[in-house]
Amino acid sequence: MNRRRCAAAAITVVCAVTLLAVPGTAFAATAAPAAPTAPTAPAAPAAPEPGTPAEKSLEAIRLELEGLYAKAASATDAYNLAEEQTKKQSAEIVKLAQEIVRGQDRIADLKARAGATARAQYRGGGLPPEAQLMLTDDPQLFLDGIGRFRQGQKATHDLMGELAQTQDDLETYTKEASAQWTKLEANRVKQEKAKKEINQQIAAAEKIEAQLEKKERERLLKLEQEAAYRAQASWLGSGILKSAKGRASGKGRQAIAFATAQIGKPYEWGAEGPGSYDCSGLTSQAWAAAGRTIPRTSQEQWRLLPRVDVKDMRPGDLIIYHADASHVGMYLGDGAIVHAPRPGRDVTITGAGSMVILGVVRPDK
Repeated sequence: MNRRRCAAAAITVVCAVTLLAVPGTAFAATAAPAAPTAPTAPAAPAAPEPGTPAEKSLEAIRLELEGLYAKAASATDAYNLAEEQTKKQSAEIVKLAQEIVRGQDRIADLKARAGATARAQYRGGGLPPEAQLMLTDDPQLFLDGIGRFRQGQKATHDLMGELAQTQDDLETYTKEASAQWTKLEANRVKQEKAKKEINQQIAAAEKIEAQLEKKERERLLKLEQEAAYRAQASWLGSGILKSAKGRASGKGRQAIAFATAQIGKPYEWGAEGPGSYDCSGLTSQAWAAAGRTIPRTSQEQWRLLPRVDVKDMRPGDLIIYHADASHVGMYLGDGAIVHAPRPGRDVTITGAGSMVILGVVRPDK
């Protein structure tokens, strides 16, 4: 009965795999990176001293937009991670289904061989081989028969052992496939939840911006630039880069060349190029172009890649931003990064200290 349930589950998984729509690296941390001195977190950046009520209103809008886009960035990382896990689980299910099919074919072959042995015994009068040997009067025939009997006995034993092992393997593959399918569905739920969150935050931000006059939008952009400039100046003024004299590695130069070639292309959440990118889509593709596969999301890049101190960073390193590691940029040297900022903005170069730095990771360490 257990075998029938196993086979039924196997067939279900094999059939389900045909419905899959499969979508489009861990090191110990080194010394903790130095924290920047400018308190410029997206949620509460240092406010300037605006001079008019209109400027105060725009500054409040800027802060509100930063908060909305920060939430969208966190949700984007969650979406990207779920998508990567879904890809891996889909591929694993396909592999397991192939193993199940091979196992079913193997069982069918073994059963056919066992049936052939049974039929041969039936043609021998239905008596087991050892009984047939006992009835012979020819000593030589008896000795020859003993040898063949032992060989046959071993072959039968091996056949039945292989059949049992193949059935056990099939049951294991079926259980693993079912577990992977459960994880796959859970990650699809996470994807949908993250997607909904992203769209809600971006829609709210876009609605606010759409209500602004052209001059207000221009002033808002200027306020963003001024806030970034103040943060960068404060960061550089701390002397944090005095010892950061490292040179880019060969692969680092290749990654930089790729990333800077994308300048001007629009930000799009979940995008990995070639026409648009999100922040970690840009950095992961840049290092892929240099021949180094790194995790897809900024949070996984922070978690899995080797860390270096800010004062020891070199061009090509990745700077991870915000307490939740929801943003990443590639260090270019001289206190600058290239990054994909947020919806409504293009891939650009900006100051490395214009946002709160969580730490630095080195893909080719």
